[in-house]
Amino acid sequence: MLSVAALGLLSVMALSPASAQATSGDLFGASRVAGRSAVLKATAYNSLPNQTDSTPHITATGTRTRPGVIAMSRDMLKLFPYGTRVSIQDLSGRYNFSGRVFIVEDTMHARKTNQVDIWMPTYREAINFGTSTVRVTALR
Repeated sequence: MLSVAALGLLSVMALSPASAQATSGDLFGASRVAGRSAVLKATAYNSLPNQTDSTPHITATGTRTRPGVIAMSRDMLKLFPYGTRVSIQDLSGRYNFSGRVFIVEDTMHARKTNQVDIWMPTYREAINFGTSTVRVTALR
């Protein structure tokens, strides 16, 4: 029997086991996490030096920032490693990400936890996004 604290943790993280086996050709082990999901705080960022490091248009994996790129907090990289393709569902209903596929290619400052950061092309779009609670689900 789970304690009340354990049940609370499970409901916050909403993790489900991976339903796919790794294949020799998977990118960064992404297929090993297919089906896994987590409820996270979502924010948005864009490619300004004060929001990133000294290479604002280059992600942690060495790719260029572009629509569909997301950054995961370092603790979430264990669940959604680089290269994982995910869907995002905004639990507040303000944003419709239906049908969009995002890919984990960046990370956040170490002080951030249980969070996803969605890349936006402009500062104004990132500010207007604000924060939201989302469900991130790994795709096959």
